[in-house]
Amino acid sequence: MNTVENTTRPRAVGLWLCATAFMVFAMMIIGAITRLTESGLSMVEWRPLIGALPPLNDAEWERVFALYKQTSQYALMNSKMTLAEFKDIFFWEWFHRLWGRLIGLVYALPFFWFLFRRQIPAGYKPHLWALLVLGGLQGVIGMWMVQSGFVDRVEVSQYRLAIHLGMAFFILGYTIWLIHGLLCPIEPDRKPVPRGFRRLGAYAHAVMFFTILYGALVAGQNAGFIYNDWPTMGGQWVPDGYWDDRFGWASLFETLEAVQFNHRLLAYLTALTVFGLWIWSWKIDLPVRVRLSVNILTVAVFFQICLGILTLLSVVWLPLAVLHQAGAAISFCAALWCLKELRGGKVAPSAAR
Repeated sequence: MNTVENTTRPRAVGLWLCATAFMVFAMMIIGAITRLTESGLSMVEWRPLIGALPPLNDAEWERVFALYKQTSQYALMNSKMTLAEFKDIFFWEWFHRLWGRLIGLVYALPFFWFLFRRQIPAGYKPHLWALLVLGGLQGVIGMWMVQSGFVDRVEVSQYRLAIHLGMAFFILGYTIWLIHGLLCPIEPDRKPVPRGFRRLGAYAHAVMFFTILYGALVAGQNAGFIYNDWPTMGGQWVPDGYWDDRFGWASLFETLEAVQFNHRLLAYLTALTVFGLWIWSWKIDLPVRVRLSVNILTVAVFFQICLGILTLLSVVWLPLAVLHQAGAAISFCAALWCLKELRGGKVAPSAAR
């Protein structure tokens, strides 16, 4: 009988994780459309099993529409909505939940098959179990987020939205990290990378993640619909209303002016760290893969900044806003790939900073 080492299939496991990562990426796009079309509260019920099917007859459509009519969103925003209009927003929330179920199947079935066949490479089993648990937790967080919109609100809590989006990016990043190790292992004797250069790459990735979280606060409060000019905000560098004494330090997360301004500021900081990394990369001798990852990250961030500005100037035009969400995910993955490359091989001593 073959040993575990002889039967492991890192390439097959890596390709399966690539499919999972693509589905998570697509889920982010579907989630962005769901949020931007105000569709997230159209499904009042949470039925994990039979909820995979949409209403199949007129009576069922009338029933779910009647449930939606009991929500604050309907009373305050959509009291004149027709059944045909309701079907449009219902589709996106239903499709969002359906895609989540499909991700679960695409991940779980091959995982248990590889587990049963003893084909998971050494050291990866705990990580794959962790991803399975995180996927289930993300479903619970999604339900918790949606429930926040049914109590005297017309949208979900921006804080729960940020947690939900942050978890999605964490799952995507975790998956990309594992894919890199399986499909693109780094040579152990590769030329060392200066410690300071590696640290700057880590800072760039961290700032980018916080920029994304603030983007969720912008989306959750519709803060992108104010101050649709650039580079100033209403002709000011720091807009009036940034600080509200009623909120105190919570103004950083509660006022629309502060949320949009902080998101812009973090985006600038992300660009500065990434472009600084790129400039530094041309002054030192780096392995080919490290240099390539830095170049791709720089291009991704440049286009993401452009998309953010265009989205703002267009007053959050749906196609641009969706592309901006996609750009965030692509930039995040590029930053993670770059960070993985920077961490590979031996690290140069501090004198090489």
